[in-house]
Amino acid sequence: MSSLKKLSLSSCELNDTKFLNQGVCKLKQLQELDISNNEISGSLPLCLANLTSLQFLYLSSNNFIGNISLSALRGLTNLEHLAISDNLFQIPISMSPFFNHSKLKFFENEGTNKIYVETNDQNLTPKFQLDDLYFSGYACGGVFPKFLYHQHNLQYVDLSSLKMGGGFPYWLLENNTKLQGLYLKNNSLSGLLQLPHHSHMNLLVLDISDNFFHGNIPLQIGTYLPRLRYMDLSSNDFNGIIPSSFRNMSLLRSLDLSNNSLSGTIPKHLTMDCVSLREVYLSENQLQGSLEDAFCDCPELVVLDLSHNNMIGSIPSWIGRFSQLSYMILGHNNIEGEIPIQLCNLTQLSLIDLSHNNLSGHILPCLRSTSNSYMPTEDILSMDEALEFTTKSRSYSYKRGMLSYMSGIDLSCNNLTGQIPIQIGNLNEIHVLNLSHNNLIGKIPASFSNLSQVESLDLSYNNLQGHIPSQLTELNFLEVFNVSYNNLSGRTPERVAQFATFDESSYRGNPLLYGWPMQKNWIVMVSPPSTSRSSINDEESNFFMDMGVFYVSFGVAYIMVLLAIVSFYS
Repeated sequence: MSSLKKLSLSSCELNDTKFLNQGVCKLKQLQELDISNNEISGSLPLCLANLTSLQFLYLSSNNFIGNISLSALRGLTNLEHLAISDNLFQIPISMSPFFNHSKLKFFENEGTNKIYVETNDQNLTPKFQLDDLYFSGYACGGVFPKFLYHQHNLQYVDLSSLKMGGGFPYWLLENNTKLQGLYLKNNSLSGLLQLPHHSHMNLLVLDISDNFFHGNIPLQIGTYLPRLRYMDLSSNDFNGIIPSSFRNMSLLRSLDLSNNSLSGTIPKHLTMDCVSLREVYLSENQLQGSLEDAFCDCPELVVLDLSHNNMIGSIPSWIGRFSQLSYMILGHNNIEGEIPIQLCNLTQLSLIDLSHNNLSGHILPCLRSTSNSYMPTEDILSMDEALEFTTKSRSYSYKRGMLSYMSGIDLSCNNLTGQIPIQIGNLNEIHVLNLSHNNLIGKIPASFSNLSQVESLDLSYNNLQGHIPSQLTELNFLEVFNVSYNNLSGRTPERVAQFATFDESSYRGNPLLYGWPMQKNWIVMVSPPSTSRSSINDEESNFFMDMGVFYVSFGVAYIMVLLAIVSFYS
């Protein structure tokens, strides 16, 4: 097939390079070759240099080894698209092996390749002008490669997880007016966030999370980057207030300022014109004030995470207008008052975290939590955002891809009173239910046996009474079960299925509970298997009566001794 121009052998379970040497390298007219997603190991055959007409080459997700600088790729100067991600190559961050590739527009290197900094980094100007550069992976250190200063057509740049130092590359925005996406997460960048000298009208995505930037977020950031749809400044050391210019980002869909040192109130102007806002992550800051004036004009809101701040006041009634709200994370604040009835209007709720607040009143019987299929409708938003939620007694971060499989309610560490509504047992899709550390009374609803998907059930530190429903042994996915420190009585559930794995810590602090795995209980001690219930009661009465006589006799004797001592010395 000497005239063949396109060949795709992707995902064919190939494991060596014989097919390249035996035939592919002879296809001199080949313009596109895709051998990605195989298990090919070893070095790239030198005969690939014969494919001088090659324009598109996809080698990703194999086990190729060797230094790119010494490979046949250096001679393929007609390449326009090159993807080599997830191999075992060694690649210089300078991209010097491709400086003569004048037609190169797309370069993708992500994942498992080893990136290194050349010791003799020459200040040469590359012949290519890239459109898309995805150059992320294992840490290599150093600073921004010099070839970037000569690029003027860039549209997407991903330089994540390289541990590069230096300041924010505002010059990259100034030199590339077409730039739409800039990803610099998980590096060692520091200093102030310096904006370009003029507004950048095409930037849609800015991700500088997990760096060491500090100081204030520039007050004019919304004016200089008005077209942003996704902004992630999380896990830095920004302080000060949230700038009012955010209102100029009318297209903003996702905002992440979490894990910083931001203070002040959440400004009303943050969401006044942001009708497109769908995701807000402000957790782990020092924000304060009331929720009453914030976010009330965000009809498309899906994620609201304000946890670990100093928010006060009550949950506003306008929360019921967020018909798309799926993840409401407000834990670890100082929110008080009752849970508003409007929360029951939110049919899409999947995760509810109101823990570690000062909420009072009863648990709403209409609360719901259902598995949610929310995923961003635009590729531009397919990021690695995560929500922190406590389950199985530990706090986990759930990335967006996993959120559709997760649902839960955490109302722990509040001042909630009353009985647990039996309707909560109808949440048959819920994975986590935590009602611990409240003032709940009454019985554990037998309807909890309907929680067929629950993995973690925590009712500890309340004032619950009565028996533990035996039907709970039907919960086959239950991994954590805790009813400790209540006033429960009777025998512990039968040692079957998941309940055979729970130890004494799941039940301690309930003096009237007995049975496995309790270490001590007086009922077992005084009731041999052959003794009737009536005789047990008689023995219990005699036991407590004898103890009473003992205490009275002891007290009288003690007083008599004291009187004798006093009279002797007087």
